[in-house]
Amino acid sequence: MCDICVMNKVKERMLSRRDLFKVSAGAAAVATVGAAPAALADGHGSVMDMTHVYDGDFPTFFNEPGITYDQKFNWDEHKFNLFDLTIREHTGTHIDAPLHFSENGNSVDEIPVGNLIVPLCVVDIREKVDGDADAQVTPDDLQVWIDANGDIPDRACVAMNSGWASKVATPDFRNADDEGTLHFPGFHVEATQMLLEQSSAAAIAVDTLSLDHGISPDFATHYEWLPAGRYGIENLAGLDQVPEAGATLVVGAPTHKGGTGGPARIFAMV
Repeated sequence: MCDICVMNKVKERMLSRRDLFKVSAGAAAVATVGAAPAALADGHGSVMDMTHVYDGDFPTFFNEPGITYDQKFNWDEHKFNLFDLTIREHTGTHIDAPLHFSENGNSVDEIPVGNLIVPLCVVDIREKVDGDADAQVTPDDLQVWIDANGDIPDRACVAMNSGWASKVATPDFRNADDEGTLHFPGFHVEATQMLLEQSSAAAIAVDTLSLDHGISPDFATHYEWLPAGRYGIENLAGLDQVPEAGATLVVGAPTHKGGTGGPARIFAMV
């Protein structure tokens, strides 16, 4: 099985070689790998797959196939099956590592394992999106979540539920206009700034092709979030099947050395 698709080992070091949280001393204090956040002590009764199955037809940001298959061995001739795969790192449900939008940030294999099993906070903006495909998660949306659920837990993944995942098998997922500009929801840069300043969140996640909304001219959210040592998840599935608070996200990040990201198997314990 290709190790770009699934986590094939547990990293044994206690600290990453770079400080994961560069924004504040308070954030850095929680970067030690191994100690699970208190929120993870709650019991879970079910598991939800949060991963889209993808192939060469899965929508991509640049509208090019994200994976190709070359079958080197087959059952009829060899009595086993084996494919050579060519995969673009940022396809399907996948990770954006800090290195993706920084000169020397952590690569995907350097994300501390303690930041891959995290509390899940789901920010629901479906009502906004119904009238505006370019809607964004704002600080006001984060505050609504906090008012209803309490402070964002240590090392959480804050995920945008825009309802966009239901469009994944259609051209509406990219939602390109006649000029080729994409239209889909994402995180406003001010929301990422709020998370950096007021929380130790390890990740943000979206159910769309990009952390930034589709019409972004400058990838401001990517440039704000990833260089701070946090990571992102794009094309997350199943957010309408999990609660706003209380679930635990398990992120099967790939571990190819020096990678800027990669497809991941992700599930939520509910």
